[in-house]
Amino acid sequence: MRKRTAVLTEQELEIMKVVWDRGNVTVRDVYESLLERRKVAYTTVMTMMKILEDKGHLKKRGGEKAYVYSAAEAKHKVLAGMVREFVGRVFNGSAKPLLVHLVESEEISPEELSELLKKGKS
Repeated sequence: MRKRTAVLTEQELEIMKVVWDRGNVTVRDVYESLLERRKVAYTTVMTMMKILEDKGHLKKRGGEKAYVYSAAEAKHKVLAGMVREFVGRVFNGSAKPLLVHLVESEEISPEELSELLKKGKS
């Protein structure tokens, strides 16, 4: 098993979101979920899940007919690591420029900003 990396690719994150939402899944479960949104090959999903397992993001155990996969780490921990990596790489470790950008570009609504400010005070 390779060392777990903080950053997931777009495809990896898409698969992990299905796993986090459902808990325990088979390759077929993930394939059918992704197929609802876009065309994807079953073998591609199987390969990506093997890569996620090799990277330490998925755990696998034997099921009745197929392997059953689950997340090796909670969603909030993985996303927090991705955000930390992004802020470090793009904003030299300071979240302030990111927040300024979100506010100035109206990517964050006044309601969301107010909610964040309330959470910061508690």
